[in-house]
Amino acid sequence: MSDSKFTTPVIQELLDSELSERSPIASLQEKILAIRNSLRPGQQQMADWQSGPLAISAVPGAGKSTGMAAAAAIAIARQYERSSSRRQLVVVTFTRSAAANIKAKIRKFLRDDLSLPQTGFFVYTLHGLALNIANRHSDLSGLQLENVILITPTQSHRFIRTAVEQWIVNNPDIYLRLLEGHQFDGEETERLRRQSVLRTEVLPELANTVIHEAKSSGISPELLREWSKQTTDEYAILSVAAGLYEQYQNLMRSRDFIDYDDMILAALRVLENDSARRIEQNQIFAVFEDEAQDSSPLQTQLLEILASNREYQQENSSLPTPNSPLLTPNSALSTQDSALLTPNSALSTQDSALNLVRVGDPNQAINSTFTPADPIYFRQFCEECDRIERLATMDRAGRSTRIIIEAANFALKWINNQWLAITKTNNKQQIPDNRQVPFRLQTIRPVEVGDPQANANPAPVGRGLELHTPHDIHHTVELLSQRVIELFGEDPTKNSAAILVRENRQGRWLAEALTPLCKEHKITLYDVGERDRRSHVPQEILALLQFCDRPHSPDYLKAALEALVQRQLIPTQDLNALASLPEEFLYPGPLAAPQPETVQKAARLCRNLLRARLELPLYQLISFLALTLNYDQAELATADKLAERVNQQIAGNSSMGGMLSALSEIVSSERFEPVETEDSEERYTRRGQLTIITMHKAKGLDWDYVFLPFLHENLIPGRFWVPPQSQFLGDFTLSEVARAQIRATLHEESIIPDVSQAWEVAKNLKTSEEYRLLYVAMTRAKLLLWMSAAQKAPFTWSKPDNLQEQAPCPVFPALKRQFPECVVNSTLSKMNN
Repeated sequence: MSDSKFTTPVIQELLDSELSERSPIASLQEKILAIRNSLRPGQQQMADWQSGPLAISAVPGAGKSTGMAAAAAIAIARQYERSSSRRQLVVVTFTRSAAANIKAKIRKFLRDDLSLPQTGFFVYTLHGLALNIANRHSDLSGLQLENVILITPTQSHRFIRTAVEQWIVNNPDIYLRLLEGHQFDGEETERLRRQSVLRTEVLPELANTVIHEAKSSGISPELLREWSKQTTDEYAILSVAAGLYEQYQNLMRSRDFIDYDDMILAALRVLENDSARRIEQNQIFAVFEDEAQDSSPLQTQLLEILASNREYQQENSSLPTPNSPLLTPNSALSTQDSALLTPNSALSTQDSALNLVRVGDPNQAINSTFTPADPIYFRQFCEECDRIERLATMDRAGRSTRIIIEAANFALKWINNQWLAITKTNNKQQIPDNRQVPFRLQTIRPVEVGDPQANANPAPVGRGLELHTPHDIHHTVELLSQRVIELFGEDPTKNSAAILVRENRQGRWLAEALTPLCKEHKITLYDVGERDRRSHVPQEILALLQFCDRPHSPDYLKAALEALVQRQLIPTQDLNALASLPEEFLYPGPLAAPQPETVQKAARLCRNLLRARLELPLYQLISFLALTLNYDQAELATADKLAERVNQQIAGNSSMGGMLSALSEIVSSERFEPVETEDSEERYTRRGQLTIITMHKAKGLDWDYVFLPFLHENLIPGRFWVPPQSQFLGDFTLSEVARAQIRATLHEESIIPDVSQAWEVAKNLKTSEEYRLLYVAMTRAKLLLWMSAAQKAPFTWSKPDNLQEQAPCPVFPALKRQFPECVVNSTLSKMNN
């Protein structure tokens, strides 16, 4: 839908006529119009909203937060004009930092531009909004916050592990079938190895994936079990998943724990009550949602219900209304006996006004393969809004120089064309499913002349886009270092730069390689992954202490070995084989086969841990383990803080059991904050700093110069790799098959795909998301985008010295062909800015 078609002439005429009257209302209208006219066309469409549903599909750098803040302030001002009611605007965004940012912008517009009180709105994260509703109606939500503990379940969480163990006890026949896999000769050592893989990897991963997917969509264990009856795979994957989910739910209820999805479900239970729903709706005149592409089905339901308010529409009957009510999939609710909500039931938004503005970028959906977020729902919302002419596009972006915009647009179109061609070939005569195309076709356009953004679409530095093909990863570091020195040479405090990596292990390797250079040239190097590793200090210490307490436990031995591998203290190897026979690994007898050097190194380190347990006093153990793990200064400070807290908790009961109990509580409650050795304000994008950060964490940020090294096909788009230790189950993973089957049902497909079909769907989803991740990374750059794909690179970054020929990411050669003037001869020793 075009910008000119969307902007309603009637509204403009109304504003013009009111401006002719010099009244307080006219004065306010004049201020509103001044804000509106300072915005770009796409932002103006949001500012023109007065009622009904509206979808805003935005490109990177289009000014979503500024546009939403301006539109929110204008909507609040109009509410002051037309009504004496105290209804509020609710603004919902994805993170607490984003919420604080948009709240400050709305207040600034109200105070400085509109001369209005800084009230009339609330800004929440989605979970904060849900918790607020649940807390106000605790009798209906079933949440007594003073009696519950909030957790974030992960594959390694003790509730997940306990649910797995209980499921195995209750389902020995199904477990035996999994143990047999597609072939098994009954050999005892192999049986022990498979048990370790199933109990510590396969089943926890399946449980974690399905719990997130199902709960975030309002699917109960009972309904999931019903769905499993439609499948015929030999492992009954959905049935196993339903059993694990049920065990997890029982554990959560018995211990008074809740997770983030329980908060959404509790709020929806409140809104099923007619009286409570009216109370909540009558406090709200509209809902604005940011980052809508990352919403889950339950989150969408919650916002739709709050935004549905016919009484408000009647109070403001002079407002224009949409042509028809808008419903998105699964917008109704019902409860199961388990108190979980399921889609498609009695409470509906039909025949009511939906005052909902959703803003997002479908092409920046990069969380759907490891969270319940699914961009298909925002795409469908956009399609429905387009059908009733309530879709706007924010496609003007001033962040990047023009060559970077051209490169991002080319990559988007090239990837979509390749995906459609491959899908059509694989499906033969079938029409490809456009819902799963990696990108929504929307082109980033430079801003128009006179745009209010300072230095919009700036002039490029150097070529603006620089494409390198180094000999290997060491040559990559040489070229990258050379360019960094040139860019920071004149004034290191002037510009900002970042190296975006796909994996944290790449970041750690780069940090080690670049540290001497940055010290020499007085460039601040900030490795974001260091802080993430500090946040894992309690979990790593707990893993080693549990091993010291029970060294003959296969689970505890494996967890300790995983921590040592993660810290790169021992080589990567088959830990399941080591953990299946702890005594043989730790203390091999004289008749045992000789251990390889990698195994001997791991065994020596483990024996040293056990010796320390016997020789050191209890209060010194955590500090000793921190030194053993080779922690850096900040990690050691975090470990000291942890030791002090644990020793305080076990004062009067100083025992290994007490220490493990205190540590387990800290890890499970997730209330321990790592020690920060530097201020957190804008720590990622400081000027004069070279930041090493993953592509995922870079979303929402930008830098003058962005480096994208190691662009290889085995990582982007990568492939679904079945770990060798679990290949006895087949050429697929249970968790990804289950995820694809659940999503197919939620997308209202006619049949649940079988294992092979679900695996193909899962691979396509991963490919699409990896390409969107590359697109996000490319669009972080303002003045210079530096990209490289070395001819030789590691197959896995856990072994960075094992170099071999690696194919580039498929879009990289296409970029070189499209932009030959940007291809840099990697043998050049110097380049001009």
